[in-house]
Amino acid sequence: MQVRIIDHPLIQHKLSLIRDIRTGTKEFRELLEEIAMLMAYEITRNLPLEETVIETPVAQCRCKVLCGKKLGVVPILRAGLGMVSGVIRLIPAAKVGHIGVYRDPMTLKPVEYYCKLPTDVAEREIVIIDPMLATGGSAAAAIDMIKARGGRSIKLMCLVAAPEGVLHVNARHPDVEIYTASVDERLNDHGYIVPGLGDAGDRIFGTK
Repeated sequence: MQVRIIDHPLIQHKLSLIRDIRTGTKEFRELLEEIAMLMAYEITRNLPLEETVIETPVAQCRCKVLCGKKLGVVPILRAGLGMVSGVIRLIPAAKVGHIGVYRDPMTLKPVEYYCKLPTDVAEREIVIIDPMLATGGSAAAAIDMIKARGGRSIKLMCLVAAPEGVLHVNARHPDVEIYTASVDERLNDHGYIVPGLGDAGDRIFGTK
């Protein structure tokens, strides 16, 4: 599997808290936002820099600033919305798109219902965000949609992943890097990640 597991101690600690069935909606949202910000820090570690000259209150100074590709953040609705604010707090200049894909409960296949991306998607490094990478169908479909609209540099960020989902995305899109805090054991017969954290959307929005 081609996947990068972000094992920062703070992320792993907060992941344990977010998995806990006793964690309520408010705490779940807050933890998810915090983890998203920490993961975004790791994902942007290799962004290119260039030198510039500025004036400090004391003297002229050579400093480094970001250069190259701009960033775009694309949550997969609806659960991906819970991670947007954490990423944007770290990267406030990023543009935000939205992709709507749901998993048919009978076939477990993705169904597209919405796609709105930055007009300059081809010029941006796109980070797709979704807390769960289960079967990989929705993530692969989202990548398809972005590529069809000109996107060329894409990363996928999720909180927890199943091996089946990682393998599916790797097979469909070997050029897309996957970042996750954990690759869990497996999927169960209903397509849920084990041990996972339940339905992320329901836990974010308090709908179950």
